[in-house]
Amino acid sequence: MIERMTPPGVPTPRGPYSPAVRAGDFIFVAGQGPIDAATNQMSYGDIKHETRLVLTNIRKILEGCGAGVADVVKCSVFLSDGRDFGAMNEVYAEFFGAAKPARTTVECKFADPKMKVEIDCIAYKPK
Repeated sequence: MIERMTPPGVPTPRGPYSPAVRAGDFIFVAGQGPIDAATNQMSYGDIKHETRLVLTNIRKILEGCGAGVADVVKCSVFLSDGRDFGAMNEVYAEFFGAAKPARTTVECKFADPKMKVEIDCIAYKPK
């Protein structure tokens, strides 16, 4: 069974997608940019600010789906500038601690040129 989920208090999608989709015991969280959930507006800043905001939104989405960051098995991190890797990684480590999911990190070009980071993830949380 597939459930499309939009937990309360998370950023409104900017396109035709769901913030999260549960497929069996897996939860797929859509790529999150630096959106302030309180205002539903982009909140640009340095890479640490944007990474913290992105991961906070991911945590809210996961919690709204009955999971948490310890349930994340895979993340994909997209950076507009590969030189931001170290600073992004510091904030990332704060959020995941000992729960170290598999990860891919790539440098890319975003449709929004002011954006520095986007992260998506997959969590495993049996019902």
